[in-house]
Amino acid sequence: MEQFALDAITRVTTAPPEVYDTISVDPLTPTIGAEVSGVDFSKELTEDQVAEVRRAFLRHQVLVFRDQELDNETHKRAAGYFGELHPVALPAKDSDPHVLEISADKDSRNVAGHGWHADGTADLQPSLGSMLYITRTPEVGSGGDTMFANMTLAYDMLSPAMKEMLDGMTAVHDGLLAWEGKTPPPEYDVPKHVHPVIARHPETGRKLLFVNNIYVSHIEQLSRRESRAVINMLCDHIASTALLHCRVRWTANTLVFWDNRCVQHHAIWDYFPHSRYGRRVAIKGHRPTA
Repeated sequence: MEQFALDAITRVTTAPPEVYDTISVDPLTPTIGAEVSGVDFSKELTEDQVAEVRRAFLRHQVLVFRDQELDNETHKRAAGYFGELHPVALPAKDSDPHVLEISADKDSRNVAGHGWHADGTADLQPSLGSMLYITRTPEVGSGGDTMFANMTLAYDMLSPAMKEMLDGMTAVHDGLLAWEGKTPPPEYDVPKHVHPVIARHPETGRKLLFVNNIYVSHIEQLSRRESRAVINMLCDHIASTALLHCRVRWTANTLVFWDNRCVQHHAIWDYFPHSRYGRRVAIKGHRPTA
């Protein structure tokens, strides 16, 4: 491993531990993710609990809460502690406009979230984060895990020369790409916006890599051939660098809260023809800035 990458990992793994009074936080890996206990989202949280969950969220980027009993209203209340709710882009008829059902079974030919990405990056203001609540896991085995990757560390592990080249560049995020050649319904206003390749987290101030293969069509300052080569290299860096990752194994009634501004995720579809079901509530964010 190159020294600059080793230095970046060392800065993360040697940071002093946080101290909490109302919750317990058990890191999943040294670089991303933690399981949190002492929180019951079916009940109203105290101001101290919310503040400590927020602090753990900014530190670990992905928080796992086991054994939660949530209906739509308590699920939305849980997300609402951290900001205004982000509406579903294409809500099903008569459904709650802030609750997206996530399901797959023997009839599915694709699943939501399969492939490394952040949610809705083609939007002008991608979501701050998501709370995904899984109530039914595959009937056989332990498939359906979700992997998460730390985009601040992904940036930090790049070489100084690569950072210098990418700083100031912008990429086009096109929502049509996520449809994979299918035609979206006429009522859907397909988003398409330009965002910085290297963005800055609005709360921590840390630089992060803001490129993914689901939504990004090209980098504006490069030729199409150069752009594709750079995007492929960056996405391979995200997917193949295990030190950026944590893996969440779902159990029934688990809630996972991740920071969509600085985390990519990949829902592993390894349980066909079995089924999985859950609900997602997202929180409004801001336009990414360099």
